[in-house]
Amino acid sequence: MSEKAVPVVTRSGQEHTGTGQSGGAVRVSGVSPQHTPATKIWFGRVSNEPGYRSYPHHHGEAETGGYVLKGRGRIYYGENYAEFVDMTEGDFVFVPPFMPHVEVNMSTTEELVWLTARTPDNIVVNLPDIDDASLVGYSRS
Repeated sequence: MSEKAVPVVTRSGQEHTGTGQSGGAVRVSGVSPQHTPATKIWFGRVSNEPGYRSYPHHHGEAETGGYVLKGRGRIYYGENYAEFVDMTEGDFVFVPPFMPHVEVNMSTTEELVWLTARTPDNIVVNLPDIDDASLVGYSRS
């Protein structure tokens, strides 16, 4: 006899924090293989304090879907991270597997909060850091 499947709730303040990190982008999961019965999805919240950014990184084989819940974000990508897309509250973004990128909070006064889903898990491969000045339009203050 198999065990009955039931919904699993992760309460506010009980999110899993032992997940892959990348500089100023702080990731916590609400649904992941690390603390729920999930086997093929990572779903969580990523936040960047005002003026903060991630290190250059990619997510390995994982497909990533993001939603800007609060704030103004920018994702730099491409050769020398010279290309970018801007997003504001309510925007969704897809980041392909293995794509090196930098996630940036474009505000120096407001927090940036993303809701993020990945399959199969929250893979974070940090790459060598770059100078802030190489990111067109970015400033910490």
